[in-house]
This record gives sequence, structure tokens and C-alpha cells, in this order.
Amino acid sequence: MSKEAKKPFRQSMAEWRQFVYNPNSGEFLGRTAKSWGLILLFYLVFYGFLAALFTFTMWVMLQTLSSDIPKYRDRISSPGLMISPKPDNALEFYFNKSDAQSYAEYVSTLRKFLESYDDSKQSQNINCTPGRIFDQNDVAVKKACRFNLSDLGQCSGKEDKTFGYSKGTPCVLVKVNRIIGLKPEGEPRIHCMSKEEGMVEINYFPPEGLIDLMYFPYYGKSLHAHYLQPLVAVQLAINSNSTKEEIAIECKILGSPNLKNEDDRDKFLGRIAFKVQMTE
Repeated sequence: MSKEAKKPFRQSMAEWRQFVYNPNSGEFLGRTAKSWGLILLFYLVFYGFLAALFTFTMWVMLQTLSSDIPKYRDRISSPGLMISPKPDNALEFYFNKSDAQSYAEYVSTLRKFLESYDDSKQSQNINCTPGRIFDQNDVAVKKACRFNLSDLGQCSGKEDKTFGYSKGTPCVLVKVNRIIGLKPEGEPRIHCMSKEEGMVEINYFPPEGLIDLMYFPYYGKSLHAHYLQPLVAVQLAINSNSTKEEIAIECKILGSPNLKNEDDRDKFLGRIAFKVQMTE
């Protein structure tokens, strides 16, 4: 069986040019203008329908969502705790009470953090009734309760500009993370303890580390624009015999049966741990 004769190069080029455009039939790439028009029209209608269907589906889904409150909020039912200042090196405080430079960053962070709690920044906040949940479900514009810096006592930064770091009694502010709609039960409070006894004396502001119920519930950033989280100041009076020793502190939220403080999967759920080491 003989091989098929190879076409000359000129013949192949002529056939290719005729396939691209045939002047006799007016075909372009094997199709007439009408054929190409029908194909383009089909795909235009087809993809236009898909785009319209996708847009309609997204519109229907968005009608079920609120811009103020997340639709699903069942993953986190209990808040975590955070502290300020927050050291860069794994929640470990190291400072020399005789060296202002060693704790300057901590003091600066606390001052900046408390700026939003200044009386001049809370002009739109109101004085609420202590000890009671402040429900505002029937109110369109949610009011925020005023948090008085004086409640932080010696850790307010008003009397002691160094927040106790220059005296060996450093202050750490503990705050409860925001969760929309959370209503703590009982009398929630922050309680801290050292793993080593006798190394540090812990004082709280407000007294006993109480978190007032009037700051709950939180209604979200858009509805509760001026909301401020309640703070608890923890002042650590480090024993003079414990200088140069690393002290491990763990703070938990107690006193409320619906707030958890033990979860092996989340070490910040209702608790937080940090270390302090002071030298002289």
C-alpha cells in the first residue's frame, strides 16, 4: 500500500486561506455570518440566563441576612478574655521598676487603650442602672452605658501615670470579648491567681473584679456604635523576695453559670494566662 502523496506547500496554504475566508461562499472559519450570528446569540442568551439566575439566587440569600446581626451565632456562646497591655512576646511581661524605659511601651499602650474611655469621648453614653441587664430590643438606636475610669482605681492612670510599674505594682487590664446578644447570669467577675503562692498579692478594680450586668447585651457595631466593653484592672503587688522570679498568672471569669472558663480546645475561652518578671 503506497503512501498518500504529500500536498505541495502552496496548495496547503491555499486551502488554509480558503478555510479562514472563502470569498465564493462568504464563509469565515467554515461558517457563514448568519451561522456565526446564531451561535453568538445562543451563547449570549445562555450565559445571560446563568448570570441572571446566579444574581437572583444571591439576592434571595441576602434577603435572609441582617447587616447588623450575624445569622448563625452558635459556634461561640461564651466570650474569651484579653488583656492590655499585650506584650509582643507571648504574653510575658519583663521590666525593671527602676528603669522607665523597660516599661515605657506598656505604659504607652495602656494610655492609648484608655483614650476611648476618657470622659470627653463618652459624651453620647449614658449612666445606666447598675446590676441590671440593659435590654434595648424595642429601641432602634441603641444607647451605650458610660464606663467611669475612676472605677479602675489606682490603675486608671490618673494618679499614677506609670500604672504601678515604677512601684513594682504593675496593672493589667482585663476585658471580655464582645458577643452579640450575650446576657451573663449571676454576678460575673474576673478572678486571677498565681501558680506560686506568696509571690504576688492581687488587687482588683472594681472591687472583687466584678463586671456589671448593665453593659450587656451588646447589639453589634452598627447598632451599638458607642459601646465600650467593661474593664477590670488587675494590680499585681509583687513581693520583694520574688523579684527576678517569673510569676505565672491565670485569670478566669467566674460567678456566671452560662459563661465557660474551661475548654481544652480554646485556651482563651473565659480565661487568659500570662507571665510577669520584675527586676529592681
